[in-house]
Amino acid sequence: MLFNSFSFLIFFPTVTFLYFLIPHGYRWFFLLVASCIFYMAFIPIYILVLALTIAIDYTAGLLIERSEGERRKSFLVISILSTCGVLFVFKYFNFFNSNLSQLARFLHWNYPIEGLSLILPIGLSFHTFQSLSYVIEVYRKNFKAENHFGIYALYVMFYPQLVAGPIERPGNLMHQFYEKHSFDDQRVINGLKLMIWGFFKKVVIADRLAIVVDQVYTDPTQYAGLPLIVAALFFAYQVYCDFSGYSDIAIGSAQVMGFRLMDNFNRPFYARSVADFWRRWHISLMTWFRDYVYIPMGGSRVGKWRWYGTIFFTFTLSGLWHGAGWGFILWGSLNGIYLIFSDLTQALRKRMVRWMGLDRFPAFHQGLQVAFIFLLFCFTLIIFRAKSLSNAYYVLTHLWTGLGSLTGVKLSLKSLYSLGLGRYEFLLALVSIGLMEFIQMIEKQEKMRQMFSEKPVLFRWVIYYVFILFLIFFGEYNDHAFIYFQF
Repeated sequence: MLFNSFSFLIFFPTVTFLYFLIPHGYRWFFLLVASCIFYMAFIPIYILVLALTIAIDYTAGLLIERSEGERRKSFLVISILSTCGVLFVFKYFNFFNSNLSQLARFLHWNYPIEGLSLILPIGLSFHTFQSLSYVIEVYRKNFKAENHFGIYALYVMFYPQLVAGPIERPGNLMHQFYEKHSFDDQRVINGLKLMIWGFFKKVVIADRLAIVVDQVYTDPTQYAGLPLIVAALFFAYQVYCDFSGYSDIAIGSAQVMGFRLMDNFNRPFYARSVADFWRRWHISLMTWFRDYVYIPMGGSRVGKWRWYGTIFFTFTLSGLWHGAGWGFILWGSLNGIYLIFSDLTQALRKRMVRWMGLDRFPAFHQGLQVAFIFLLFCFTLIIFRAKSLSNAYYVLTHLWTGLGSLTGVKLSLKSLYSLGLGRYEFLLALVSIGLMEFIQMIEKQEKMRQMFSEKPVLFRWVIYYVFILFLIFFGEYNDHAFIYFQF
């Protein structure tokens, strides 16, 4: 079920109303059933895949807690291999099988294994990682194994964050299913405000930008110059608004019922360094890789070159997590290289700043840093979004084609209105991005919801109604799936 669908418009208030109406002791069961219905709205049969991973890791958690020594470790390994095996079959088997088949043809070997005709279950990577965090935390003795099968199933299945996160940890979420949540009008209003903000990002900004991005990237060889540049910039905002919008709706809908989910984004386009960007972007995933891959491999406690190798491996693995394709792997590797190069050149860059006198103009210097990090990210997203490496190469090598003369620039400007948006729609897209950035600039000092709560009632409700009307009249309602559903 899509958050931006008519079905959810009925599902959410109905589930929320019944949740507060039902006695506390039965709420976990009601939420579990509601979450199953939510998930089965996509492909019903795949609820069995989710049930399999839940059963594996629930059992593994109990066995790990009751065991010691090598036996304990063996249960952890079996759990990880089993859960990741399900993910591999659905998401990665055809990718690796195809590459092995191509290698066999090159070497003139016989390779008889055929690909599988399977559709990737929605959000499989997300709930796989959430399940893995549970068994790992139980193994580390940071969390006691959950005896209540229904509560554990709800931990994996909880509908607000089931499909695209945030990827929660058992220590943050599990105990909340035992807590009694009473109706709190201020908490409900705050949750609804965050949901409205998420819908604004999704249907007003992301889905409008998607019209241009999809048209260009369907066949980028038909374009050159400014259309490719605009599509690259628009995709950066599309993927941010799409995914952070989903996270806001998820966190807000959970908050309405009294649940606290972790923040997943913290204004990443205001980052001033590569490391700072990845502390702000998809926080739940990046902290997962930090805690369960990067730190166990030694983190920053090892020698510098081994540390660089760990960074490169972690980011490459994060690229593979996003998708079974060389473009995703290259995207992750490139971000790892960015981080390594940033550390290698840190002293040199500081000397250059002093030599150029930028340290005397800190605001200007910070603006340059923010713009540079944003453009670096846009560059990698070309590889992320393109359907193939050859398409990505074409885009990267034709970004400035035709922009060497005034006539070429004028022609490129005119061609922008043939990308699916008229002048009015194009202007609306830019104004919407500007409004979002203005609000996020204000949030640098204070959370918008907290700031509004201190304003007069009339002022607050006028703003709320304006946003709702903005959603109604300027939203794109074509049931666009969220980008991260495919992961």
